[in-house]
Amino acid sequence: MRFDPVIALLGAKALYLLYGWLLGCVAASYLSARKGFGEQVGLATGMLLPVISVVFWLVWPAKRDSRWKLQGAFGSGGKTVAEARAEREAEESEAEESGGS
Repeated sequence: MRFDPVIALLGAKALYLLYGWLLGCVAASYLSARKGFGEQVGLATGMLLPVISVVFWLVWPAKRDSRWKLQGAFGSGGKTVAEARAEREAEESEAEESGGS
């Protein structure tokens, strides 16, 4: 009796799991970068917990001057982060000047 293992079925499942893991890493990295925490933080969480990290980054609050707050989740229009920071600094300096007089 000859035993032939079916390796192709295991290989296809492993390939699909690998694609899912990679997509989870990419999504977590993108979300963390949009929320102002950098891509590396999202990539690290995505590598450890690919599905949970995407949900985690969706509910984690964004930083004040992040692209998530200024342009939305997928938007590319609106203010840039540098413009928002410059406006905030101008408002703060105006408030200091008027409050100090």
